[in-house]
Amino acid sequence: MTIRSLADIEALEAHGFDAVFPVKTPWDLIRDAAGRAPDSLAIRYLTDATDTSRDVTLTYAQFADRIARAAQVFRDLGVEPGKSVAFLGQHTPSAQVVLWGAQGAGHLCPINPMLRPDHIAVLLKAADAAVAVICGPNSEVDYWSALVPALRAEGVTIPILAIDADGEAPGAHGHLEKMLEEAAPLTTPHGDETALAACYHTGGTTGAPKLVLHSRLNQAHVARSCALMHDLRATDVMLNGFPLFHVAGAFVYGLSTLSVGGTLLIPGIQGMRNRAFVGSIWEQVERHGITMIGAVPTSMTTFAGHPIDADISSLRYFLTGGSPLPVELADMVERQTGKGVRNILGMTECAGTVAVEPVHGPRTPLSCGLRIPFSQVAILGETDGDADPSKILPAGETGIIALRGPNVSAGYSDPSRNAGTFLPGGWLVSGDVGMLDAEGRLFITGRKKDIIIRGAHNIDPQMIEDTLLAHPEVENAAAVGMPDAYAGELPVAFVTLRAGGTATGADLIGFLKDRIEDPVALPKRIAVKDSLPLTPVGKIFKPTLRQEAVLWAVASAAETAGLTEVEVEVSDDLKATVTAPEDRLPALKAALATMPLTVTFRAGVPQ
Repeated sequence: MTIRSLADIEALEAHGFDAVFPVKTPWDLIRDAAGRAPDSLAIRYLTDATDTSRDVTLTYAQFADRIARAAQVFRDLGVEPGKSVAFLGQHTPSAQVVLWGAQGAGHLCPINPMLRPDHIAVLLKAADAAVAVICGPNSEVDYWSALVPALRAEGVTIPILAIDADGEAPGAHGHLEKMLEEAAPLTTPHGDETALAACYHTGGTTGAPKLVLHSRLNQAHVARSCALMHDLRATDVMLNGFPLFHVAGAFVYGLSTLSVGGTLLIPGIQGMRNRAFVGSIWEQVERHGITMIGAVPTSMTTFAGHPIDADISSLRYFLTGGSPLPVELADMVERQTGKGVRNILGMTECAGTVAVEPVHGPRTPLSCGLRIPFSQVAILGETDGDADPSKILPAGETGIIALRGPNVSAGYSDPSRNAGTFLPGGWLVSGDVGMLDAEGRLFITGRKKDIIIRGAHNIDPQMIEDTLLAHPEVENAAAVGMPDAYAGELPVAFVTLRAGGTATGADLIGFLKDRIEDPVALPKRIAVKDSLPLTPVGKIFKPTLRQEAVLWAVASAAETAGLTEVEVEVSDDLKATVTAPEDRLPALKAALATMPLTVTFRAGVPQ
């Protein structure tokens, strides 16, 4: 059934859940695809983006067989229901095997391998990992050599297997690829669709572990829903360069494609950081017959910077999410390529999908789409500052976005973390501020914790960012609040420019003056930078920018106090430590006294 509108979703739902979603686990989705077309290509992996002879391919029969063998390997190593396989690696064919094989024996815990070893050790314990699988040393990536000894020093004693290693991996319990050759396939995984499939780390990299618990149904429902909304077909070739510790790479663009028997194109061990691939993106589309591109907006900006120098007629759509989709960017990509751009809103807590713009419906500026089948999205009012499910707001009114349905996780591994996010009645509170229109389209107007509060005035940073992105020289933009003694916070912004751009911060403020609807939202300062900090999946990492904004605020206060010699350090939680000559500390303390900032003062000579 072709989905264009909310009415189409409702017509689909009239058939009943079991009729629409008869296959309810990732394991069964992949095995069903293998049964339908065992010789079809499940994965193409580009070892070298410039040399197709080095591509690694897996048919569906081969892929399903390796998954079953991996499940048996993990079971033999002590993985059972309630125990996890921790995965720390790149997105490769072997990684895909680990992703789904873990569910046959127990569940998966994917972890960003770039976290500190002590934090990884805490996550391994919290996930009750029985075995860890880590990317071994190879010519492009080597965190094994430092990470594995560090984990052992932290007291991690579980078996550690290597994958994707070019040669020896010192300290490895074994190389998974070799172990698969010797293992018998597991025929029957434990449990049903209600069984725990994975625990995904979310909520930053500091503090107590925050693990989201996914059931198999959560993941399968998101995959099949995205396949329906994106009209995925067995003939599709999906570009998927996301890391597998991110739900988009695993389910939104990964399992969705596998569920229909399509092909995943993985652009090498560096993913979307593969410069040879990204620099020849249109040639790659022609060479591999890419039909769908899954990418965050920052990647789309990079693609758009390359002139089209190949036949891209195979390409059907760009699918994007992970951060707000600037209207100017979407318009530019569609003008340049003649291909549609469609948005998505997702969260780790719902296996990656809240709402999707169907590819056969129109792209609506600033909308992130319609709810997925058999789910409910609502806009909630507040009681005492908290989202209240008893106060569902009508279309057109702004409030807190919440959802419930088969995609929504049961909560965090530590139930005490559920408060304020997982509410009675199965509601998941996204933390985004938004509205639904009369056609059921969801719009994000801000994020509650991102709102800049200037005096008693709330400022939506996305409004500043979208206006900056309308400037022809601005490539990326991010706005945050800078502490201020008088207003509480002042808006500031950071931008990068397109090649050849010469705009200054002052130029951009001048550009915004006639375009920002609310004068109090005009940034106090705009910094033009060579690059903006990004997460592993390409989202702008605002905590780093907030740290810089704190530095600006303290430096301004020091200047007000007549200090030319001051040293400032800002921690991850935005607490400042200021070092200044002892006789100048009273003036500095006075200048910072009313600023909404925790400051530790030290007497000394700044370095």
